[in-house]
Amino acid sequence: MIWHDGQGACLFSKRLERGRFLWPSPADGVVTITPAQLGYLLEGIDWRHPQRTWRSGASG
Repeated sequence: MIWHDGQGACLFSKRLERGRFLWPSPADGVVTITPAQLGYLLEGIDWRHPQRTWRSGASG
């Protein structure tokens, strides 16, 4: 994936051990996603239906 932020470009590469990326459909040959959606994609989370996980307020 090539990410351009207006100042420069970055090239990202990631290999999945299982499954596949859930990639958005391109509109006019371009895929536009938010920074949050990029984070979901890179973590293997379904960006269409992200799930908030419950975390206990207590530790230990």
